[in-house]
Amino acid sequence: MIGHALTSVRPMGIDIHPGEHVERTFGGMTFNMDTIWTTAIAGVIVVALGFWARSALTKNKADHVPTKIQMIWEAVVNNVQTQVEENLGRVHPIVVPLAVALFFFILIANWLELIPSELDHPKVHLLPAPTADTNLTYAMALLAMVGVWIYGIRQKGAKGYFKHFLEPYPVLLPLNILEELVKPVTLALRLFGNIFAGGIMLALIAGITGWVAWAPNIIWKLFDMAIGGIQAFIFSLLVVLYFGMAGAGHDDHGDEHDAHGDDHGAPADEPVSEAVPEPAV
Repeated sequence: MIGHALTSVRPMGIDIHPGEHVERTFGGMTFNMDTIWTTAIAGVIVVALGFWARSALTKNKADHVPTKIQMIWEAVVNNVQTQVEENLGRVHPIVVPLAVALFFFILIANWLELIPSELDHPKVHLLPAPTADTNLTYAMALLAMVGVWIYGIRQKGAKGYFKHFLEPYPVLLPLNILEELVKPVTLALRLFGNIFAGGIMLALIAGITGWVAWAPNIIWKLFDMAIGGIQAFIFSLLVVLYFGMAGAGHDDHGDEHDAHGDDHGAPADEPVSEAVPEPAV
């Protein structure tokens, strides 16, 4: 793991140990326990927010005034839906909920780092950002890309999906395959690198003398909150873009079929039957 490559750093005389985790070994495999429990905490928070929003949306109120959580949730979902449709057109209904869930999960996971939870004896950080561990970022990126590949195959068929590796020229097949395989790696390392660097900066600031550390600590935590939000947005946006590219061209064939008429070859500008009702607006 990349984090373990950096075992000890002593800038300005401050001894920090980036990439170290609370480890336990089971069945010959090593598990980063702090990453596991912080991932679980972030997941529980996201699920709890989802149930809270659901209860607010289904609550029967006499005044029909939406609650604050309802307004926030609808604003986020509607904004994501609008951005996706304006840039990618119509995509599978599961893409927007997936992007929203990823955004909130990564955002909360990134912000866990900002909660003071360090123990001096032993030296343990109880709530490190799990996204600063490549095990989590690689897992999320791989699951996202496997979903993209399955979606592309289901939309276009195996032959139609794998055909795009030969475009625009068959000679580019090796490069197109390499690009597809590199996508989950870059997706994971982009998130990991930014959050891991933020954790190092927090550790450096924490090592400064207490009476002067409060100002840079507050400033950096505000900056780190912004970085965490940006990285969550970028990860979710890239996943949406990958889904859009995987299904690109599928709806075009349907539109082209409609433009050329029905199965009997009737042109689009000649109605098949006058009894066909117009679509409702």
